Amino acid sequence: MNIDKIKEIEAKIADLKARWPAHSVPPSMWQELEELEAELEAAKKEYSS
Repeated sequence: MNIDKIKEIEAKIADLKARWPAHSVPPSMWQELEELEAELEAAKKEYSS
């Protein structure tokens, strides 16, 4: 993965958080956030290697 992939994942996280409701967040949104954060962490580890 490269820096563009990292930026793409960060943009997806920002978009998700922009759509985040103030109350009663659906489980699917939590799951999507967790998956994106895990993907971002993996991309950053791979990039720094």
